[in-house]
Amino acid sequence: MSERFLTIMKLMIQALLETLYMSLASTFFAVLIGFMIAVVLVITDKNGLSPNRYVYNALDVVVNTFRSFPFIILIIILFPFTKIIVGKITGTTASIIPLTIGAAPFVARIIENAFKEVHYGIIEAAKSFGAGKLQIIFKVMLPEAMPSIISAITLTLIVIVGFSAMAGAVGGGGLGQVAIQYGYHGFQADVLFITVVILIALVQLFQALGNMVYKIIKH
Repeated sequence: MSERFLTIMKLMIQALLETLYMSLASTFFAVLIGFMIAVVLVITDKNGLSPNRYVYNALDVVVNTFRSFPFIILIIILFPFTKIIVGKITGTTASIIPLTIGAAPFVARIIENAFKEVHYGIIEAAKSFGAGKLQIIFKVMLPEAMPSIISAITLTLIVIVGFSAMAGAVGGGGLGQVAIQYGYHGFQADVLFITVVILIALVQLFQALGNMVYKIIKH
């Protein structure tokens, strides 16, 4: 094997690990935050367990506002906040902040819709048995909505993989930075090609795993 080939492989492995770190960590935090937002939205909705149009409308505006931001702009806007949290604005750990904030509203909306797809008769039955609001959310609605939530998590992970590649444009590390720094600016077409192939394979893997978990839970 040539020295250049070994160098490229070492570079790709490091970049892949960085992308996995960013994507998995960001997905975890985005799902955690998004789930909490979704629960509040479902509870305070006009047909929810505790309707409150002021809370719902305020949170609805926040979710829609953050969803409307192009991710590359969101990264730049969040530079000061990222600096406060992790002490720097570049690198894989720093990228987790905008990745999480960018994906959390997306997750919240999808999980909210998954909860709203639960048949109202099941909720009414739980109420008739004296179930509290949190019991209805976590013991009735959550199990019913879980297959849709698994699909949402899979979709979020795939979206974040794409976002992480964009984060590479501003020093976020990972496969995106390798593609831009070495493939595009360094005029190394083979490096650019390999990063694209790895990203495609990564998305296919995540989708296959998500489909497998979905089928297990569905049945």
